[in-house]
Amino acid sequence: MTDQRARLTSYVTDHPGVHFSGLQEALDLATGQTQYHLHRLVRDGDLDRMEFYGRTHYYPIDCPSWDRAAFALARRETVRDVLLVLLESGPSVPATVADEIDIARSTLEHHLDHLTTHDIVRKERDSRNRVTLVLVQPEETVRVLETVAPSVSDRFIDRFLRLVDSVFEV
Repeated sequence: MTDQRARLTSYVTDHPGVHFSGLQEALDLATGQTQYHLHRLVRDGDLDRMEFYGRTHYYPIDCPSWDRAAFALARRETVRDVLLVLLESGPSVPATVADEIDIARSTLEHHLDHLTTHDIVRKERDSRNRVTLVLVQPEETVRVLETVAPSVSDRFIDRFLRLVDSVFEV
């Protein structure tokens, strides 16, 4: 294995779910160089890749499927904020979560769709059909959040979306 491939493999092992631009930023590699080596690593079975909501994420081969989704989603700042509120406050109603992180309910629902699809958050309904958000695996969620920090580009995109939400909020 070449030095560059060893560097990529080591970084992905330490930062599961990292996406392409995150690898480029962290390792200061050119686009073509990163593409070439990642292609070879995936082809040779040294790394795995999955697409989540428009971004390709890279993983060690032995990374479980729940972890893959959790790592990919937790790289988005808004998702991290939602998870942190649920960890700190426990089960919460969506309006409280949206208010706590200062986002529109529609934005929260967008992220909850992904979180519930991958069984990271569950929506529980009471007898009056009111929704409460609950973390499915709180201990594992803590582990994921301790491992993942969103990149500068992720934070920029999330903050831009929050700005747009606040401008169009009625």
